[in-house]
Amino acid sequence: MQLVPALLPRLIQAIDNAIETNAEAVTALDQAIGDGDHVTNLQRGIKALTAQSDELAQLDWAAAWQKIGMTMMTAVGGASGSLYGTLFVAMSKAARERPLDLQTFAEIFSAGVDAVKQRGKADAGEKTMLDVLIPVAASLRQAAANSVALPEVLENVAQTAIAGMESTRDMLATKGRASFLEERSRGHIDAGAKTSQLMICALVEVLTEQLTAPA
Repeated sequence: MQLVPALLPRLIQAIDNAIETNAEAVTALDQAIGDGDHVTNLQRGIKALTAQSDELAQLDWAAAWQKIGMTMMTAVGGASGSLYGTLFVAMSKAARERPLDLQTFAEIFSAGVDAVKQRGKADAGEKTMLDVLIPVAASLRQAAANSVALPEVLENVAQTAIAGMESTRDMLATKGRASFLEERSRGHIDAGAKTSQLMICALVEVLTEQLTAPA
């Protein structure tokens, strides 16, 4: 399968559908330990990307990720906008003048996740989106190192994202508004981790369909 930016409109639409379908449930998660506006903010960014999807499809990956990152920073706002913007801008920098195969994508995505860690001053185990992103990055690097077949890579990524999201349920929040709840933050899935999982699984579904489609 050749992964080209022309897929971006489908990928963005899949993300939009996943977040819209789960908006009410994720908002309930966010209201329990956060500000309650995570989904609304995220959807604003996704709608902005939808409006740009045809333009994005004409760019190379580095340029597309740069534009996505800047759009997320300006359209989403708040912590999520800054963190997702940082993810894609860092991926863009790491992707310049490099062919996109599994090995390089694993490195590019890991560079983006590392940038998010630095921007958010956070790491795994603190009940954030990083509890999904960090394990997914590790899964990609391991798959690339072991030359795992792409269908298995995609399945592993989806399962890793789900496990990472579920792991936040029993964590103590140390970042954001949820940290003020201290022990009361336990027992709730982090909304940012949930939307990260939903988006990753939506991407995996599209890529799996593309992989299995007749030539």
